[in-house]
Amino acid sequence: MKLLCIDTGNTSIHYGLVEDGAVSTTGDFSTAAARSANGPGALKAALLPLAEQSQGIAYCSVVPGINPILEQALADPARPLFHLNCNSCPGLPIVYPKPEEIGQDRLANALAAQTLHGLPAVVIDMGTAVSFDIISSRGYEGGIIAPGIGLMTRYLHEQTALLPMLEESDLLPPETAIGKSTVEAMQLGVAVGFSGMIEALLKRVVAELKTRESAEPAVLATGGSTANLTADWAEKIRFVEHLTLQGLAIAFQRAG
Repeated sequence: MKLLCIDTGNTSIHYGLVEDGAVSTTGDFSTAAARSANGPGALKAALLPLAEQSQGIAYCSVVPGINPILEQALADPARPLFHLNCNSCPGLPIVYPKPEEIGQDRLANALAAQTLHGLPAVVIDMGTAVSFDIISSRGYEGGIIAPGIGLMTRYLHEQTALLPMLEESDLLPPETAIGKSTVEAMQLGVAVGFSGMIEALLKRVVAELKTRESAEPAVLATGGSTANLTADWAEKIRFVEHLTLQGLAIAFQRAG
């Protein structure tokens, strides 16, 4: 079954076709643009050709205001429309005190980890914010939320008079450990600091999981900022580019 899967985030709406776990024809649409006067029509124009190739549509969202726009743009009796949330998360026990607080994209990531990579698992999603999601043999346990690399660079620029705004593509750190210019100093502070933050959080989570799980946890990473991790991370975690879209497809199929 070919499905159109849509992940509405704070910065962008990421979408793609998913069939038998394989993701193709992906794209992104600005979340801010979708909320503009001409946004609904432009979003429909972007998504409808893919919807017409699919047998169903699954979406998750952390921007509730976009949901009616999506549903109106894609409404079609011939194609079921499935919305993943804490009340429609088939096959994933949620052992979390307030399930309604869990980001829907995090539930999609947890479903993909559970089905495709085995448990226990830690999923690190590096977007506007960095989220850690922990899925154990009991189910979805909870996680961690930290600032993403884009927030770090924006905050430095906006809260100081002289520091420039760096794009994520500018953040490859120099080989030296001591910056010789303002930009190099920022590159080191943000890129190396970002990797250090991820490492410290992961170390603590894995140590706790090992005290009560019989297997070593799978550690998965997804999201655009994975490219900004230092090179040694390739040996520590498994990068999965479209984990959220895969999880949405799994949820749709389980919901039946």
